[in-house]
Amino acid sequence: MFNPRLTETLTDFPFARLNQLLAPIEPPANLAMINMSVGEPQGAMPAFARQIINDEIDGWNRYPPNQGLPELNQAMCDWLTRRYRLPVGLLDPARHVHPTAGSKEGVYIISTVATPPTRNGQKPIVALPNPFYQAYLGGAVLSGAEPLLVNAPRSNGFLPDYASLDEATWRRITVVYLCSPANPQGAIASKQYLQDLLRLCRRHDAVLAVDECYAEIYTGEPPPGALEAALEIDETGGADPFRNLAVFHSLSKRSNAAGLRAGFVAGDPGLVAMVLRWRTYGGPQIPFAVQKAAAALWNEETHPLTTREWYRRNFRIAEQILHNRFGYYTPGGGFFLWLDVGDGEEATRKLWREAHVKVLPGAYACRETNGVNTAERYIRVALVHDEKTTREGLSRLASVL
Repeated sequence: MFNPRLTETLTDFPFARLNQLLAPIEPPANLAMINMSVGEPQGAMPAFARQIINDEIDGWNRYPPNQGLPELNQAMCDWLTRRYRLPVGLLDPARHVHPTAGSKEGVYIISTVATPPTRNGQKPIVALPNPFYQAYLGGAVLSGAEPLLVNAPRSNGFLPDYASLDEATWRRITVVYLCSPANPQGAIASKQYLQDLLRLCRRHDAVLAVDECYAEIYTGEPPPGALEAALEIDETGGADPFRNLAVFHSLSKRSNAAGLRAGFVAGDPGLVAMVLRWRTYGGPQIPFAVQKAAAALWNEETHPLTTREWYRRNFRIAEQILHNRFGYYTPGGGFFLWLDVGDGEEATRKLWREAHVKVLPGAYACRETNGVNTAERYIRVALVHDEKTTREGLSRLASVL
């Protein structure tokens, strides 16, 4: 009756596992709960975007276009051009970008789009970093591919070493996922890393799928992007410079607009066209009001400065409280702490039982490889609250662990 890929290969989602872990434990009633397990921004979406949604109330009785409103597609191209210093006019709004319901939908779809039933006579492989965002695994499994988890340990800068995979494996790979800045470790792939990986993917006709949804949340220099990396190594002699490449962005973090579900895929026009075809048959149409608000948010460049400073203040608080404990480091991007506490599950239980603070065991964002879960020592802590709540949560964490 049920698809075995759902029932046998995909285990319970991390937050369902977390709730099961904590269910038997009674937290202290005298302390207010602080949820630092979920990467859900707590800042406000800009008022001008909320006003657009209110003003577009009459548009809810019409089907919006699957291909996206022209002004939204243009806004996405303009933002990519500004952010990654691309030549003006290089990106075609009708060919290089397509709106999605957040970056989550896009990274899920891409495996189905790019994975045939067999690859060089064998079962296809979709490679993903370990730890990973769960939508990558869902996309890999439900495309019919074999997921290959490539560890991203501290010793490799928390980045997966895809170059170490042998030729036989690469011959089966259809999609390679990368998140930069990474969730959960905050690692940033250098432009050289991106270029080397794209060359590998092109050599084996695989798709490099780069999740850049944290690209606007950084503590130092802006992270490089895969589009600019691709443009610098282009050797096509006139063919599209973004072949074999798909990048994914979202307003969830940049604009504190997680509930807007507004993102996009950009890159190889052939891949973009297939994502549109996939979504035309089964994906959700994005309402007019959401598309118009999203266009305004991509066009406006002052509010991300406020968002970015929010997280930088939180990291300064974290540095003050945790700087010499749990292998603390301030990540290059994203808004998570990746703390080595020795036993992630036990630390999670202890924090809930004694401090009423909820975090995510690192092992729940990771899978065993060769009998070892490389994240079992860690917890992931989301610094998404205001300064007062962040300070209180981290102070409780430090006092209990």
